[in-house]
Amino acid sequence: MAGSKRQPDSVDAILEQWRRERPDLDASPMGAIGRVKRCAALLQRRLDKTFSTFDMTSWEFDVLATLRRSGAPHCLAPTALFSALMITSGTMTHRLQRLEAAGWIERRANPSDARSLLVQLTPAGLALIDRAVEAHIENERRIMAGLPPSSLRSLDDALSELLTMLESTAE
Repeated sequence: MAGSKRQPDSVDAILEQWRRERPDLDASPMGAIGRVKRCAALLQRRLDKTFSTFDMTSWEFDVLATLRRSGAPHCLAPTALFSALMITSGTMTHRLQRLEAAGWIERRANPSDARSLLVQLTPAGLALIDRAVEAHIENERRIMAGLPPSSLRSLDDALSELLTMLESTAE
């Protein structure tokens, strides 16, 4: 952190401990990864707070939002859903059962393949996700308001570069 104008954070303390205990190791990659992980955990808490005001969890929001942004008629095959959400088919089945019991989605016969079903938002699910996404975006705006616009753009660019690299070398 020599020459840096930023305030030390919790990851700096961890890096300093490694420098002290294992000066033979270059632990610098731990800085960025540790900060991304710590930020993700802290952000998730703030996001979950907004989702809870709609009596939903983050995964419920993710499924409903994926269906909503797919466009009318807000209907997808389960495989498209679990691929978009990066979860297993077994996890998707369990989640769909919960969302269906809540009345937010329904499973319908696929008119182009009688052997499969489609997942569609119900009118109640559509109304819920429309309200929740508005609150979610406003919450994200509040969370990021402390960063100057140029810093936010730089952060977004750097994270996009990292994501692209990680996705292209996915194991």
